[in-house]
Amino acid sequence: MAPSLYLFLFLLIFNSGNRVASKSKVRSFPEGFLFGASTSAYQVEGGAFDDGKGLSIWDVTSHEKTSPIQDGSTGDVSANSYHFYKQDVEIMKDLGLDFYKFSISWPRILPDGFANNVNKAGIDYYNNLIDEMLNNSIKPFVTMYHWDLPQQLQKIGGWTNPYIADWFKDYASVLFENFGDRVKHWITINGPSEICYGGYGSDLLAPMLNMTGIADYACAKNVLLAHANAYHLYDEMFREHQNGTIGIALNFTWFEPTSDNPDDHQAARDARQFLFGQYAHPIFTKEGDFPEEFKRKIAGKSAEQSFKRSRLPELSATEVTAIRGSADFLGINSYTTKMVYRDASIEGMYPVPSYMDDMGVVIVKDSMWPQSQTDWLQEVPWGFYKMLREVNRLYDNPLVYITENGWSTAGGLLDEDRIRYLRNYLSALLDAIDAGCNVQGYSVWSMIDAFEWRDGYNAKFGLYEVDFSNEDRSRTPRKSAFIYKEIIKSKSLDPHYEPEVYLEEVPENEEKKDDYVYNK
Repeated sequence: MAPSLYLFLFLLIFNSGNRVASKSKVRSFPEGFLFGASTSAYQVEGGAFDDGKGLSIWDVTSHEKTSPIQDGSTGDVSANSYHFYKQDVEIMKDLGLDFYKFSISWPRILPDGFANNVNKAGIDYYNNLIDEMLNNSIKPFVTMYHWDLPQQLQKIGGWTNPYIADWFKDYASVLFENFGDRVKHWITINGPSEICYGGYGSDLLAPMLNMTGIADYACAKNVLLAHANAYHLYDEMFREHQNGTIGIALNFTWFEPTSDNPDDHQAARDARQFLFGQYAHPIFTKEGDFPEEFKRKIAGKSAEQSFKRSRLPELSATEVTAIRGSADFLGINSYTTKMVYRDASIEGMYPVPSYMDDMGVVIVKDSMWPQSQTDWLQEVPWGFYKMLREVNRLYDNPLVYITENGWSTAGGLLDEDRIRYLRNYLSALLDAIDAGCNVQGYSVWSMIDAFEWRDGYNAKFGLYEVDFSNEDRSRTPRKSAFIYKEIIKSKSLDPHYEPEVYLEEVPENEEKKDDYVYNK
């Protein structure tokens, strides 16, 4: 039987046995469970050149002569939250959010990346945002770094320069000193796998270095050390009087084997180690360090390719100790699931050396899974459940916040597919909690439409639609906003709830959208 036919038949059988059963009853969330929504600085703030802000790698990348962005757009203005932050807080209040996860722009605070030059206007902006949130009883979950590295630091290697661990510590100190009296939940770094593989091992994200199998591994070590530096700084200098918590947000995709073949099961384990194990294992396991199999695979491939040493930088005993246990909680960014297998077809599939060649698996998606506007995002709630169970097993059931989870559409206010996705994933989350997983909060991506990196404004993730064509950047709630609002208000998941105040029909004509009325 041809491998492609075998795979297709297996997916048919496998998918039929893994559909999440529809939940017909109302399900309650645990007491104290927190609900939030997320954004990031470059994606929503705008104000890219305002008030002394320095250039970030995304300011530079999005303005390249030949744009790498699908629609040729930039984040120069985006949703203009830099000027319209009070409108954003009104949305938070209307939704009833317990918390809002947002990121601070490193170059808005330190224009050149270094702590000798602090931009007061940047400090003032985030002080105003934090105070406005607290005045409306919304907790700030603050991410220190969400991909917008100061361009001046990138000129000297960015996340591949080992000194960046010290520069990040200096930056963190400025944040703790200025905001730590009010911020009680800190996330050091968002999505290291995207930073390192996306930005340094490929051309998917800025700075698009595309030096896979070498730069991405150097980045991974430095990100872990930078995170640990910030954690220990907080522990030693700020925790006692600021009394907050500090963690990291990692990307988790569940990888499922395409068959019961032991090789395919090992392929799935390898894929998980390469995506999240290389970051979670050093922090959240008792032994620390990179996973052993992960180290062996890269060392073996490096030797085959005549390198004098492993392309994966070694963590010293001192570094292993510093990184191990350096988080009060684990933030999980998780959206989808992929299928993986291993066979002879992999030979010659990937560049040598490369991250993907080191991993040594073939990654596919099931065409029967519901597809979003974004190519990589399919709805697979049973994979979300399995991922949470695996985190529980591998990392001794850490305190978890779901820091990103969401669905993209092409636009429009009637987003039934997003509603279905959110309900199915929240139901899977409740299943995981029932199974003993220590998940204490959930944040949807995203609160409002945003600049979605290489996709530009083609993909809409927001509960609120943003009109990017008008200077006022008006925000209009989608149907999903009303559904999420009710989930937060009732602290329960009712699969049959329909918002009574929502009109049966939303005007198709953009000129008539002002006539659309909803009751807050």
